[in-house]
Amino acid sequence: MPKSKTGAAALENAAGAPRVPARHLRLVGCPMDLGADRRGVDMGPSAIRYAGISSRIRALGHMFSDAGDVPVPIPETRRPGRGPKYLKEIFKACERLSRRVEQSLTKGETPLVIGGDHSIAIGTITGVASYYRKNNEKIGLIWVDAHADMNTPDTSPTGNIHGMPLSAVLGMGAQQLVHLGGFTPKVSPENVALIGIRDLDPAEKEIVKTSGIHAFTMRDVDEMGMAKVMRVALNAVNADTAGFHLSFDLDGLDPEIAPGVGTPVRGGIGFREAHLLMEMVADSGRMLSIEATEINPILDTKNKTAELMVELIASALGKRIL
Repeated sequence: MPKSKTGAAALENAAGAPRVPARHLRLVGCPMDLGADRRGVDMGPSAIRYAGISSRIRALGHMFSDAGDVPVPIPETRRPGRGPKYLKEIFKACERLSRRVEQSLTKGETPLVIGGDHSIAIGTITGVASYYRKNNEKIGLIWVDAHADMNTPDTSPTGNIHGMPLSAVLGMGAQQLVHLGGFTPKVSPENVALIGIRDLDPAEKEIVKTSGIHAFTMRDVDEMGMAKVMRVALNAVNADTAGFHLSFDLDGLDPEIAPGVGTPVRGGIGFREAHLLMEMVADSGRMLSIEATEINPILDTKNKTAELMVELIASALGKRIL
C-alpha cells in the first residue's frame, strides 16, 4: 500500500502547489557602512559568504554566481556633510547597485543583494522597479524590520540614511534619493507590507499611519500569527504586480537568535516565525529579488547571525522540512 500523506505535504499536494523552479541567483555585495553611526555592517557580505551561501543555494538545485561587491567608500575617508549624513556617497553607491541589479534581471537572474546597512535598499529597489517599469509593470515589497525606516530628513533625530530608505522608495524625503533612477515612487504604498516593527520614532509613527502601506507590528504578529500576517501581506504585494522584492533587515529578528546586528530590539520575530515567513515566500513563487541587511559580525557570536540568514534564504528558495 502507498504511504499516507500527512500534514503540510498532504496540503501541498491537495492544493497543487508547484515546487520552486530552479533559479540563477546572482549575489551582489554592498558593504555600505555610511548610513548608520555604528561601524561593522560593511563586513556583512563577507560574513554571508563565509557562512556558505553558495553551497547552500546550489544544494537546492539552483545556479549561483558571485558578482563581487559594489565599491563603497569607508566613513573615515569622507565627511558626513550637512543634512542627511553621507548623502552624496550613499547616492552614488545606490546608483551603482541599481545598475547591477537591473543588469542581473535583464539576464534572467534573481538578484541576491547582501549589505551593508539598510540604505542599500534604495539602490536595490530602484534597480528592480526600473527593470519592470520598462515592461509597464510594477512591483510589490515585503520589508522585514524592527524599525519602519520611514523617517525623512525633517523627522530623523540622527540624520542617518539607514532610517530613511522605505520613505525614499515611496517618494518621500531627500529628493536626490527619491529620484534615483529618474522616477518616483519606486513602489506604490498599497503594494508594501512592513513586518515586525517595534521601535519607531514619534514623528515617524505618523508617517507610517498616513502612508497607506500595510504595517504589521510585533503585536499584530503575536495576535494574528505569522501565517495570517503573511497571507495578508502576500495578497497586498502581489495585487496587480509582477511580483515582489523581499528586503530583510536582520534586526527584525529577536536578538536572542540574531545578536549580530547594529540596532537590536528585544521582542522580535522568532526562529520558526522567520522560517515560516520565508517558506511562504517560496510557496508564493512570486519573489523577484531578495536582500539581507544590517549584519554586523563585530557584534555577532561565531557568525551565528550570518549563518541564520543563510538558512532563511534557503527557506525562501524552497528548502522544505518534508
